[in-house]
Amino acid sequence: MRERVRVRATVPDQPNDPPFEDAHFRRADESDDANFYVEARLVTHIDDAAIGALREHYSKFLPKQGRLLDLMSSWVSHYPDDLESERVAGLGMNADELAENPQLTEWVVHDLNADPVLPYGDGEFDVVTIAVSVQYLTRPLEVFREIGRVLRPGGGCIVSFSNRCFPTKAVRLWQGMGDDGHVQMVGAYFHYSGAFDPPQWHDISPAKGQSDPMYVVQSRTPAE
Repeated sequence: MRERVRVRATVPDQPNDPPFEDAHFRRADESDDANFYVEARLVTHIDDAAIGALREHYSKFLPKQGRLLDLMSSWVSHYPDDLESERVAGLGMNADELAENPQLTEWVVHDLNADPVLPYGDGEFDVVTIAVSVQYLTRPLEVFREIGRVLRPGGGCIVSFSNRCFPTKAVRLWQGMGDDGHVQMVGAYFHYSGAFDPPQWHDISPAKGQSDPMYVVQSRTPAE
């Protein structure tokens, strides 16, 4: 697999103010998210080739030892098996799923759409990851500011996504865009949160047209 990397800014020529409206983050199903996720779904949401591509990407950017936060986590984190992280925290919506995740050293059930404030102190983590879930955030700028807060100076955030989703829970703006638009959208979350350096994006799709596409947008908090 040849990785296609775009290092240029993902949000060129954007206005100073965020170009988002409340309507962009409405969903077909506005019922309580806690009810939607009450039953455990012990399935993967991307195919094996895409999982392998994501795991390979993580192997390049995650510290072998460090403090990781898997945000919007589930029963699998797709981290490399050889990680020796001292702390891997998981935050998600279903206790049964989180309890099944063998890579987590701790976990908490927390609804980011109801409360975007992360239950962690400032600078607790070296890297935060969000895998194939960013499309469900209804208050993304608040969440990304919180990610910046809980990261150490120079800490990284890696957001990965494909073209799959629960359509009734993905926000309207996401639903109206293709892959390129999703890259721009996640880049805008980093940019307009005001907490990160300019993001870069990676097309890590393992086989165009033969497996699920896979994209990563990532950035770091400013170093001291």
